[in-house]
Amino acid sequence: MIVVDSSVWIAHLRNQPIAAVGKLRQPEVADEILVGDIVLAEILQGARDEAHAARLEASLRQFPIVEMVGHLAVQAAHHYRQLRGGGFTMNKIADLFIGTYCIAHGHTLLHCDTNFEPMVRICGLRCLP
Repeated sequence: MIVVDSSVWIAHLRNQPIAAVGKLRQPEVADEILVGDIVLAEILQGARDEAHAARLEASLRQFPIVEMVGHLAVQAAHHYRQLRGGGFTMNKIADLFIGTYCIAHGHTLLHCDTNFEPMVRICGLRCLP
């Protein structure tokens, strides 16, 4: 399965011609997409108004929505310490949970956010090339 980070959804919504958006739009990828509850929250908080938020939510709910925090709090803290020990301080808790969710469930992450690169090197996060 492929977890799509909010960085890619936002670029997609803005029609930005970047590689990650191209991958998101590939028909074979659509059947593999998961949307994390954290990602859903990040997208909806940027909505202009309630009507816009409702349209965004409806669009994202065509994919399975998964809980990313809950049982992974201890594992996320472990990854945080691993990253800090490797010389990197994760400054976005949402990204820490998204990466941890992917690692714990063996999923691949599609992103365009350099914040995840230390998780690839240090924690073993798998990302779409």
